Amino acid sequence: MNEPGAECDFSHIELPVLGKRVLRMGIASNYGLKTADAFHAAERGANLWLWTPRYRTVTPVIRALAARDRERQVVAMLGVAYTGGMVRRGVENALRQLGVDHLDFYLLSWLGKGSAYTQGVRDTLAALKAEGKVSVVGTSIHDRPRAGRLAADSVLDAFMIRYNAKHPGAEQDIFPHLAARKPAVLAYTATSWRQLITPVGGIEMPPFPGQSQGDVPPLTAGLCYRFCLSSPHVHTVFTGPKDRAQLDANLDALAQGPLSAEEDAWVRSYGAKVKAKKKLPYL
Repeated sequence: MNEPGAECDFSHIELPVLGKRVLRMGIASNYGLKTADAFHAAERGANLWLWTPRYRTVTPVIRALAARDRERQVVAMLGVAYTGGMVRRGVENALRQLGVDHLDFYLLSWLGKGSAYTQGVRDTLAALKAEGKVSVVGTSIHDRPRAGRLAADSVLDAFMIRYNAKHPGAEQDIFPHLAARKPAVLAYTATSWRQLITPVGGIEMPPFPGQSQGDVPPLTAGLCYRFCLSSPHVHTVFTGPKDRAQLDANLDALAQGPLSAEEDAWVRSYGAKVKAKKKLPYL
């Protein structure tokens, strides 16, 4: 499972490039998770945090946890930046808000739309790494062919990508290019913005493997996360629960391990049918 030589079980992995061991489900707070719930996630072992200045509820969590044990916590910042100056200001502001001396990941947010990959940006990222303020630079990106090219040859060592049963295109456009440099792969949108876990009319499926008809209507979030993490190329997946009940259910899924071949085939089939019914204009 995952990159050859990586220290890994289904629930935990040592991240390439960074070299830190994390729970494979990272926490995002953009869908309503409260500060107390984020602390609860930490008590359950979560130690990978997605952060932007808008994710205010998780800021005190990162500050407190980093003050106690900075080495164990992994902080991934999404930064909107079109110039080197915007990169530097964003990083240095984050360090002040979070009370840390470095970010583990700095990810150019939605590269090509929300961020630019200019020479000035690259020079500033290199300088911030040299100064010890950023450990790993990468991007979140929807343009899969471009992501594949950057994964094969660029200074970017981490890729936050959309990957789920409705949108598995990374398997053709990105994953074949990872072997050259072995960057970190951080998946998100495991439920395709809940489209995979919300009933869609006009879709018929056989019973889920090992269960009777109707026991999985249509998928669970846990199955969606397990689909992502069953890929040998995905190191972690981010979850954005709205409350503690969703958080606990998502974390519980890790204990169930990877999907079987039959389960994977069922999930893929359902995802393809959802995609045929619900297309996004920018795909």
